[in-house]
Amino acid sequence: MRYLGGISGSAVLKCNGEEIAPASYDFDVFFETSAGVTGCGEIRLAVTALKGVFGRKEVQLLTGDGRLLDLRFSEKELLPASDVAHVDVTGDLPAAPQNWRRPR
Repeated sequence: MRYLGGISGSAVLKCNGEEIAPASYDFDVFFETSAGVTGCGEIRLAVTALKGVFGRKEVQLLTGDGRLLDLRFSEKELLPASDVAHVDVTGDLPAAPQNWRRPR
């Protein structure tokens, strides 16, 4: 597995194709020979919206630059009143280095 960099920004959280709420994200992006480009990190959105989609399938982020990212929740439980969740990310992740944020 090779670390490529990170991406972050604003997005719209979707579930089953329906827009749910505005969100922000911060992901680390990796390349793995068997899986291609994947990521993991955090999404942040309103507590009630996050509770409504936590653990569900068909959850996606539509980023400000038009990328559609598929999310899978990494945790089994959401902490009460939490507006942050850790997710694994696949989909339209950037493959070009100019799109990644490098570690500081």
